[in-house]
Amino acid sequence: MIEEVLPSDVAASEAFDDLAPAELYPEEAEVVARAVAERRNEFATVRLCARRCLAELGLPPAPVLPGRHGAPRWPDTVTGSMAHCTGYRVAALARTSDIAMLGVDAEPDRPLPAGILEAIALPGEIARLRTLGDTEPGVCWDRLLFSMKEAVYKAWYPATGQRLDFEDADIEVDVADNSFTARIVPSQRPGGSDARGGEGEADRLRGRWLARRNLVVAAIAIPTAPTGPRGERTTGVSGPPG
Repeated sequence: MIEEVLPSDVAASEAFDDLAPAELYPEEAEVVARAVAERRNEFATVRLCARRCLAELGLPPAPVLPGRHGAPRWPDTVTGSMAHCTGYRVAALARTSDIAMLGVDAEPDRPLPAGILEAIALPGEIARLRTLGDTEPGVCWDRLLFSMKEAVYKAWYPATGQRLDFEDADIEVDVADNSFTARIVPSQRPGGSDARGGEGEADRLRGRWLARRNLVVAAIAIPTAPTGPRGERTTGVSGPPG
């Protein structure tokens, strides 16, 4: 399922149940030593998915440990993202030479608890969700918006070192091609200006989404910019989902 919303140069692995046996490295086991069995199982399964992705990229298996602010730590040449929810675990990895930003998230296709939408959404987003609810009632759009914002954060933070709050990404959904665009507010751009070096325009990240099997999935994969004439990489973060 996840491959449908990611480009071909991203290695992805998913599971719809916990996989047994899903063994952990000792340092990984220490992270969840005091967790309940359900948490240990999902932690182990999503890391098995990640190691399958490493193998697909031709890399050896390695422990996947949480780093600063909980973001997983990957080998130096790799960017990646993981997610898990009831009935689903997923990992997606790519070489940094191919993908500059990568974020995936999954949620149950059920309405958010009361009061959560108002806490995470901008007024314009809420208005657009109401329209979507009227015209396309088959998806829990509030939950999908939450998933999209999570995917944005997972893609943005490892690449920029900038943490985002929910209100720092203004998201518009395109139903026709199962895509979405996240506009990052200027205050969260690296250095307080456009990541491309300009002023005045917010950065835009494009992603894709899917609603299936009682799940909503969102993914962002921004290609690495080509090298310039002197061998340097351009710094833009906007781009197509691939």
